[in-house]
Amino acid sequence: MILLLWLAGLAAAAQFAKIAVPFDLFRQQYAGAGPHIGWVLTFISAIGAVAGMSAGVVVNRFGCKPVLVLALLLGGSLSVWQAEMPVFSTMLFSRLLEGVSHLAIVVAAPTLIAEISPDRLRNFALALWSTFFGVAFALVSWLGTPFVAAHGLGALFVLHGGAMVALGLCLAMVLPSAPRLSEPDSDGIKSFLVKHIAAYRSPRIAAPGLGWLCYTLTFVSLLALLPALLPQDVRAMVAGLMPLVSILVSLVFVPLLLTRLTGVSVVIVGFALAIAVIAGVFLGGPVPVLSVALFAVLGLVQGASFVAIPQLNTTLADRAMANGAMAQMGNIGNLLGTPILLFILARADLQGVLLSVAVFYLAGIFLHIWMRARRMAETGFSDAV
Repeated sequence: MILLLWLAGLAAAAQFAKIAVPFDLFRQQYAGAGPHIGWVLTFISAIGAVAGMSAGVVVNRFGCKPVLVLALLLGGSLSVWQAEMPVFSTMLFSRLLEGVSHLAIVVAAPTLIAEISPDRLRNFALALWSTFFGVAFALVSWLGTPFVAAHGLGALFVLHGGAMVALGLCLAMVLPSAPRLSEPDSDGIKSFLVKHIAAYRSPRIAAPGLGWLCYTLTFVSLLALLPALLPQDVRAMVAGLMPLVSILVSLVFVPLLLTRLTGVSVVIVGFALAIAVIAGVFLGGPVPVLSVALFAVLGLVQGASFVAIPQLNTTLADRAMANGAMAQMGNIGNLLGTPILLFILARADLQGVLLSVAVFYLAGIFLHIWMRARRMAETGFSDAV
């Protein structure tokens, strides 16, 4: 079941990758869209940026299983329909609906993984989950690109949609049924807003998501911007290595470190090491090597952030809300990160961009230390180990 839930994550990430990887073909398909073509890729993040925490409330209300299954069926149906390549405005609207599917998957699936994993496997299972974005992009790049060349862009959408529907039906059969976690609220929107405010005020529910924001502001944007700033002869190699080393560190080193440290502590270590790597650039170190090293240490943040959720939140309801906060902060980071760094790059050089990135990571360290102090003030015990 853990593997199936991870595959659901790959399907969700492929909702981005199926457009991002063959993006030049989309430009040709919608040549009349001009500069607005970028919205085809990013519009799916709009729902998560606005309503990420709402997904946690919905999961609590109706239960993880039905939300996840319906999200996979919705996403699969939309992907198959998109294979017809409708007019641009209709495609944009379908991407907005696809954002509902994506958001529900990335909240419900990790919540279920944390719940069904035995204690001895939970850290590894969540570290595995954290790789879903990078693995999906790698698979679409390696396998999807030749598939599109042989069968066309629409065939990739049909394949993706069919896989999502198959996963939804499979999970409907194998996942155990569970009662919803909360009853309907009589106060309606007022209660809904109160839950949001309470979640973001909680140093246990909000902490993983706030640290995640500082990570996502840089991860995708650096993947997009760094290779172009490197020497021509190493660009392709470094661009391929960066996400792979991040995945490797998440799967191998994060579970090892978690035998000694908490998830939050590993995240702080990852941010601190990332700042040290950036300092190496200012000291004259080789930028291509340090670029790969930067993504390697960011793998610590990637893997440990998801592990921190069940470590800090003991109930399934709180975990669902924390995953909702993670989804919301991640979508905000993905939406804003590249425009922010492009704005800085237009007014500074590579070192100016990296200095700004270091400031984001320093903010991540500060937020986690501040939240830890608040948790200690509430309980009288430190979770710093």
